[in-house]
Amino acid sequence: MKSVAVAGASGYAGGELLRLLLGHPELEVGAVCAASQAGALLGTVHPHLVPLADRRLEPTDPAVLARHDVVVLALPHGASAEVAAHLPDDVVVVDCGADFRLEDPTAWEAFYDTPHAGTWAYGLPELPLEAGSARGRDGLVGARRIAVPGCYPTATTLALAPGHAAGLLEPEDVVIVAASGTSGAGKGLKPHLLGAEVMGAMSPYGVGGVHRHTPEIEQNLSRVAGAAVTVSFTPTLAPMSRGILATCTARAVASATAEEVRDAWESCYAGEDFVHLLPPGQWPRTSDVVGSNQVHVQVALDERTRRVVAVAAIDNLTKGTAGAAVQSINLALGLPESTGLPTVGVAP
Repeated sequence: MKSVAVAGASGYAGGELLRLLLGHPELEVGAVCAASQAGALLGTVHPHLVPLADRRLEPTDPAVLARHDVVVLALPHGASAEVAAHLPDDVVVVDCGADFRLEDPTAWEAFYDTPHAGTWAYGLPELPLEAGSARGRDGLVGARRIAVPGCYPTATTLALAPGHAAGLLEPEDVVIVAASGTSGAGKGLKPHLLGAEVMGAMSPYGVGGVHRHTPEIEQNLSRVAGAAVTVSFTPTLAPMSRGILATCTARAVASATAEEVRDAWESCYAGEDFVHLLPPGQWPRTSDVVGSNQVHVQVALDERTRRVVAVAAIDNLTKGTAGAAVQSINLALGLPESTGLPTVGVAP
């Protein structure tokens, strides 16, 4: 058994990670750390985690974290770099924040208010790379520093990647509108996330190309396409606690047919445990992936406008964060990639 410490254990992502670790046959929960909630019993913060209810949240001390085989940082953006700098090189460190996702310092500084901390192995195993059969998992085997993708980039990248990998999509004029549940904004109290404000309402935010996940989506799709991909991304807030539904469109190349489009998605994800291309005519729903590490994907070619429409649904806390962390940890430690990860959702 390998021990895993979780910093930021009191938050939604930290709680989801602990839920998955409790069902993992090769990993055991070590220190659970927090900032403002330090000293509280975990059961008062996450009542659903009954086996860990008597654990007391410790302060986020690098010396405590360093005693573990794996450290997961479920911290606010900009906070992980300082903690990671004090952890030994032989410890597997997985950052669920944005600190180490971007390769271009200029892109980082344009969207974040801290200096660029560097770039770690990117934790999206299914990502098809320009070099033919290469996948994102190739860089995760044996890795000791891993950046978990953002939840929106996970859904949108996996929705569109097969088309860019097959050369069926133009790199310009990619348009994405995605809806997320409120847990994506974290557990902190915010007036616009109160039940009275969210129930029965949908609203856009980060409009006009300013959302921080935009450069990460462009980075991913550009790696797949082998050319610079530009994206117009508009996120919306939906009245649900979990889930992301990403509707992504891109111009098809002149020669693309509907059959070629379908074949590209089928061949790209054949054999993948966690990306499921739905049968023709069946479209993804967030309710079908709740609690699972699955991505449900569907694709169609709009013949009239010559645009490909790809839709993906994920649970933003599982595949969108904690599940991706565990998937990456499995690869880093040489375990089967799917170990301890749920492949079915919860219904109704």
